[in-house]
Amino acid sequence: MTLQQRYSCSWVIALAAVLVGMAQTLWAGQAEQGWAIPVQMPYEAPPKAPDLTAESIPQNTKPLTPEELQRAEALLPLLEGKQEFWAMGEFVHLGEPSVAVLVKGLTLPGPRTRYNVIETISMLKATSAVPALVGAAKEPNEIPRVREHALRVAVRLEPAKAVDAIEVMAKDQNSSIRKAAAFESRYVREKAVVPVLIGLIGDEERFVALSAVQSLWILTRHETEFHDWETSTKQDRQEWTTEWLEWWNGQKDGFEMPDQKRPARAR
Repeated sequence: MTLQQRYSCSWVIALAAVLVGMAQTLWAGQAEQGWAIPVQMPYEAPPKAPDLTAESIPQNTKPLTPEELQRAEALLPLLEGKQEFWAMGEFVHLGEPSVAVLVKGLTLPGPRTRYNVIETISMLKATSAVPALVGAAKEPNEIPRVREHALRVAVRLEPAKAVDAIEVMAKDQNSSIRKAAAFESRYVREKAVVPVLIGLIGDEERFVALSAVQSLWILTRHETEFHDWETSTKQDRQEWTTEWLEWWNGQKDGFEMPDQKRPARAR
């Protein structure tokens, strides 16, 4: 081995010693500071939770005590603001006996409060509140969003009792209100809504007429002549109204609502 080779070999040995020393120092430093080295652990799936009902705590069904009534009254102003969801939950906890207090919120100034009152009634599934919902849906001075929500919840809870609201809303000057009446009618399996819907076929707004005829198809299963509703004019729709009226006048006495299902063919 030449002198140059010995010199190079010494440098390699020295460099290796330095690197080993640095590794030991780094390892010691990590150990002293409590660092952990990630290690892949075997995965174990969590135990399957038992099936539970939607409500782990049943709603209260007993009449409210004077203290609970006072509490419910105090919750009404909180139905709008940072605590609105908590307040809605408290009403749900108090149960349907709190509806007598809750419906008072339908006359409070804030539209968000009134909307949240309706939403809370929906959560409670409180059929006793349907007359108040129908009144809110018929109120001409109420904003459309609240009226539409009131009708929607009333229809879901007691469809037969919502006919009166549908009749009023179908004559409203606001086209979005008329459309809500036309759309929600398809969930009301009562003969009384059929002439209301026929009256909306000739509506000046095409989207209102289209909602009405779709509801009629769903409720009656009557197969009409094909019409291009998407591009129709008001005059077209008025002519098609006559077709529906002639059919209904001949059927209404013995008519019965067919089984619920989707229309046989798309139009």
